[in-house]
Amino acid sequence: MQPDTGAPELCEPNLEQLMIRYQQADAAAAAILIERLSPQLYGFFAAQMGSRADADDMLQELWLRIHRVRHTYRTGQPLLPWAYAIAHRVRVDGYRRRRRLSREIAVDVLPEPAARDQGQSDVLPFEELLATLPESQREVVTMLKVDGLSIEEIARATSSTVGAVKQKAHRAYERLRNFLQATSKGAAR
Repeated sequence: MQPDTGAPELCEPNLEQLMIRYQQADAAAAAILIERLSPQLYGFFAAQMGSRADADDMLQELWLRIHRVRHTYRTGQPLLPWAYAIAHRVRVDGYRRRRRLSREIAVDVLPEPAARDQGQSDVLPFEELLATLPESQREVVTMLKVDGLSIEEIARATSSTVGAVKQKAHRAYERLRNFLQATSKGAAR
């Protein structure tokens, strides 16, 4: 046990404290909040987008939206579900925008899939495995396994029930398991 020096203990502010200071126009708190949350939020977008440029754009859009709606954060509430709810909306809006653009651009020839090197393993990268899932399941798996959010936090962030999140996670795991089994059987032939 350390002796009491009479000086208050210096500790790093938690995310919620930083957000409250950000709401009060503390630029330093905003910078620290961005620095601490951006890697995790970038990972959320990168795991689902497959493109660094798209993930960067979405992260930028997320921080613009957070800045515009920072007044809606409620003191005493966990910050991550609030931030991920906004990230979820940014991702959905980005998906809709890309889908609308893809309909407008006529594609004459689809690109050929890249051939795997002979020495390359049959194990698919995590991003490719996630790409086999529907959007909603991919989002839940990313938030659960990559970002480390709890089921309850994901439910709040996606405006769904705990049961719906559990069901999406279960179906995603089942789909991945079936995909991996089918892939390993095909490779064994």
